[in-house]
Amino acid sequence: MKVLKLSAQGLPQSWISLEQAVIHYAAEEVRWESGGEVAVFHGGHNAVTGEQSIITVNSIIGTKGVPNINPFNLRPGLTNGKLFARDRNVCAYCGANHVEEELTREHIIPFAQNGVDTWMNVVTACRPCNHRKSSRTPEQANMPLLYAPYVPSLWEDFILRNRRILADQMEFLMAHVPKSSRLLV
Repeated sequence: MKVLKLSAQGLPQSWISLEQAVIHYAAEEVRWESGGEVAVFHGGHNAVTGEQSIITVNSIIGTKGVPNINPFNLRPGLTNGKLFARDRNVCAYCGANHVEEELTREHIIPFAQNGVDTWMNVVTACRPCNHRKSSRTPEQANMPLLYAPYVPSLWEDFILRNRRILADQMEFLMAHVPKSSRLLV
């Protein structure tokens, strides 16, 4: 289980482990929290009062401080898992929905024609369509794209990079994705 760590301003920073979240709580770096309670950690006993320390971790935490990077300047890393999730496991050429094992990363402008490996030049394709298109462009292969590629937003990237998102975390992230996002379909 991961905790969604946000800046104090509410911008996603990272998915962190429960243990990392406890460190933020113990260091009094958690400015605010949202979502449901996901874990309770019991620490040692105070030598003077005999009271046991208890840290309750929420699924979403906002931490103190200003991030030293602007998350909007970050380009999401391109992985097959995130690409297939962005495209909802739908082949860009035949329109069929497939399981991940049947899918490939398809370069619209192929490497053989100086294509690059970027979000705007890749789509999800099933193996037969990728093989049929080969090292041609969609126009050359007479295989028009059924949807256009796009670079996921910061919010979409946080959804795409974690397979086990709790309902309250998903609700928080989905409230910020662009209206044009394929994740809303």
